[in-house]
Amino acid sequence: MSLSTKEYFVRETFKSIKRNQLMSLASVSTVALSLLVLGIFMVMVFNTNHVAKFLETQVQISVYMSDSASSETLKATEKTLKALPGVTSVKNITKDEALERFKDRLGSQSNLLDFMGDENPFPYSFEVHVDKPERISELAPKIDDLNGVETAKFGQEVVENIFRLTKIMRLGGILLVLLLAMATLFIIVNTIRITVFARRREVTIMKYVGATDWFIRWPFLLEGMFLGFTGALVATLVINQVYGAILNSVHATLAFFPLLPTWPLLLYIDLTLIVIGTAIGAAGSSISLRKFLKV
Repeated sequence: MSLSTKEYFVRETFKSIKRNQLMSLASVSTVALSLLVLGIFMVMVFNTNHVAKFLETQVQISVYMSDSASSETLKATEKTLKALPGVTSVKNITKDEALERFKDRLGSQSNLLDFMGDENPFPYSFEVHVDKPERISELAPKIDDLNGVETAKFGQEVVENIFRLTKIMRLGGILLVLLLAMATLFIIVNTIRITVFARRREVTIMKYVGATDWFIRWPFLLEGMFLGFTGALVATLVINQVYGAILNSVHATLAFFPLLPTWPLLLYIDLTLIVIGTAIGAAGSSISLRKFLKV
């Protein structure tokens, strides 16, 4: 392909866009709106997955020690817990710390504990965190059999519900993104098909005068890619602004809520949408041209 031919294709592309401003604007708007919705769902899926991982890391085994356990037993138990496979951290909670935690939970009703006087009913305990949530049900029975351990609890019902919820969130999010991507492709292909249909006479004349299919196709492909790229660019700009504003608002009110930071999340979203928009624009033009090239 010579340089003059490439220049011709580029000129024809922008001449067509300028000549069909209304249809071009409709195509860009459709691409932008479709990819905006797709991008929003992608942001939601990434954050849902992040929240799911965060919830999984919060699952722990609470090891309650017997009141008769000596300080040597407590030290030996802590050492044993840290040596178990998959254990990432072990935090010891003294009886006084356990009592203070309970008072904090009661809040303004903490005076209900006054009837106990100086007696502290809470046992010495350990909080055991693991690298994989699946290890919890495996380690809990072993810990329960250790010397000096009264009981090892991990809220089996809660853990199973969390795992079930996170699995549904991940699978549901992926399914929604795939369905939305297919719907986006369908909408964009049909929008570009209208643009091509409006120029069907031009395509037919070029075929009759001997133009090859690729010579006719290239300006349409470039036009579709440009419209797809422009629509994707608009969608990414809106998503970047909206997500940045939401993130600032959440951090101002719920500082510890585990939302993903803008970097590198938005970079991945932006690049994905731009690639999808450009590719769908080219695919839409190619699919829409097939019928009119059969002359």
